[in-house]
Amino acid sequence: MELSKRLSAVAGLVTEGASVADIGTDHGYIPIWLAKRDPSVRLIAMDVNAGPLERAREHVLSEGLADRIELRLSDGFSALKPGEVHTIIAAGMGGGLVIHILEAHPAVTASVKEFVLQPQSEIERVRAYLEREGCTIVREEMVEEDGKYYPMMKAVHAGEIRPWSRVELLYGRDLLERRHPVLREYLLRERRIREDIRKRLLAAGTPGALLREKDVEKELEEIREALAVYADVPAEASGE
Repeated sequence: MELSKRLSAVAGLVTEGASVADIGTDHGYIPIWLAKRDPSVRLIAMDVNAGPLERAREHVLSEGLADRIELRLSDGFSALKPGEVHTIIAAGMGGGLVIHILEAHPAVTASVKEFVLQPQSEIERVRAYLEREGCTIVREEMVEEDGKYYPMMKAVHAGEIRPWSRVELLYGRDLLERRHPVLREYLLRERRIREDIRKRLLAAGTPGALLREKDVEKELEEIREALAVYADVPAEASGE
């Protein structure tokens, strides 16, 4: 089974040998991939809806992994006991839902050693939540697939807690420190989009448009600050 770029990057953040619960498993592709990577790990595939869980069951059976992957109908962590797994995966859902899942069952959340998260929205809110709860993001990745950009992260309890800047919350401290090439592509695209919006708002000249233009200019300032880490990258290599 070949994973999509997004799912492959998420699975790649999981520590080898770790027992895993995949929350919102959908088709069960990540647990299947992890089971094949390491025959010794314990894997639990969970979903709140019976339909996706049944699809996951069909895929698990077709891959001959029914004895390796346990499937559970579960709303978030509701069917997971504290200490059952080392790592949880929550990928492909909104940032607000990710936070809700982590907050809803604090005993389970406290017992998990690593969190592999791929929010589809509000990622800065997820980063801020992790910082507030005393978690450290130890690794981030970002991929582009079919014209969409997907950032993701691995977080652990405690570790080195450093306050995040606004730009780091928006775009990811680890991605910025590593000058991640996909983040650069994303930032350049976002700069072009906002520059075009700003021109149209200035041309409109209405009070509402001019008010919105100030917000767009603030967003452009944040993008420029993030792009500054790539300042010594040649223009031809940056796509500018």
